[in-house]
Amino acid sequence: MRINHNIAALNTYNKLSANTAATSKSLEKLSSGLKINRAGDNAAGLAISEKMRGQISGLNTASSNASDGISLIQTAEGALNETHSILQRMRELAVQSSNDTNQGTDRDEIQKEVEQLKAEITRISDQTEFNKKKLLTGEFGTSASSSSGATIKIDSVLSDDISAGTATATVTVAATKSATAATTNTSGATTTITDANNTLVLNDTAIKFTNGAYSQQQLLDHINEYSKDTGVTARASGGIIIMEANDYGSDNKAVATGTFATVALAVGAASTGQNSTVTGIGTITWEDGIKGTVTDGTFKGMKITAGTTSGNTSTISITKNDLDFQIGANEGQQMSISLQNMSAESLGVADVDLSSSSQASAAITTIDSAIASVSSERAKMGAYQNRLEHTINNLGTSSENLSSAESRIRDVDMAKEMMEFTKNNILSQAAQSMLAQANQQPQGVLQLLQ
Repeated sequence: MRINHNIAALNTYNKLSANTAATSKSLEKLSSGLKINRAGDNAAGLAISEKMRGQISGLNTASSNASDGISLIQTAEGALNETHSILQRMRELAVQSSNDTNQGTDRDEIQKEVEQLKAEITRISDQTEFNKKKLLTGEFGTSASSSSGATIKIDSVLSDDISAGTATATVTVAATKSATAATTNTSGATTTITDANNTLVLNDTAIKFTNGAYSQQQLLDHINEYSKDTGVTARASGGIIIMEANDYGSDNKAVATGTFATVALAVGAASTGQNSTVTGIGTITWEDGIKGTVTDGTFKGMKITAGTTSGNTSTISITKNDLDFQIGANEGQQMSISLQNMSAESLGVADVDLSSSSQASAAITTIDSAIASVSSERAKMGAYQNRLEHTINNLGTSSENLSSAESRIRDVDMAKEMMEFTKNNILSQAAQSMLAQANQQPQGVLQLLQ
């Protein structure tokens, strides 16, 4: 027998140490609830788990971001609700003022309220804020400018489809439309056309006058009857008949606008040999949503409504300063929204004047257009909000599923680990007992020495 090296005791001691370490790890896992407490427990699992944790926290924060975005949109949309109410009131006043039971003083009083309502629309636009961000000033929208001074209108609903950049649009402004000189004489409120060559051409439609005497109203009726399919209407302004283009015709050709000089005579005056002239605002074709020939770039939702010179080529510059909502856990997972300027000027009602019946009547159409613009913007905001609500639901589902996957990697199975702990605890106790027995074995040498 050998006593310098008690191999049985050493073996038992090693087993006891291993069982004690395993019991300690089981205790650590049971007390923390985690299967991986340090990289040594599962190096690959730890790396995967930490990556998933980053995604989970990002998804939860993105959900909060989306909720904040809904709050911002609701703030802007709530303000436009009041703008809608104001415009409806302005329309009521326009209808009221267009009735000739009112005197000039009555319309002056009506106009006072209109001026205050216009000011309030602009105030709402300028002062509607969320976290100190002005929402309805156009700061967070899409804007366009033209090198030639062309007027560009951007459709509110389609503004999200417009990309920042530049494009070249060729706008051909129609040549001056002229009727051959007509001899006119006025007597009281009647304009007498005495020349047989009295033809005004608006695109492909000719407005012809026969010799005879015309009152201003008869001339208005005559012009409107012949030009109804061209998108042109005529209105009286004192002793002048002004012809205006309402929109673009069905063939997408711009129609003429301007003053019909032949009948632009003050009541009681007399004039001969005047040329009837109407200046066109441009024949512009559609391409990629732009009224203009686009030679570079693709933009949607824009309409060029005027140019400065005939045949000008205009460089259109698009600027986007949209609000970006981070609605995902990773880079580039954003949603952009565009909020247009909703001031009285942008809505086209800044110059609404109800001081005469004809102006009040024309204002009804102007206000209807403004109401439609606000409705379009609110509809767009509603679409944003509905999308974000679905986004929040999706983020919640993704976070839940990732949390479940991460749990399977990182979290300990308490029942299984309790089984391991019980086994290791029993083995440790058995090893302690066997170590005591192994230490007693060398005492048998003493019997040999007696």
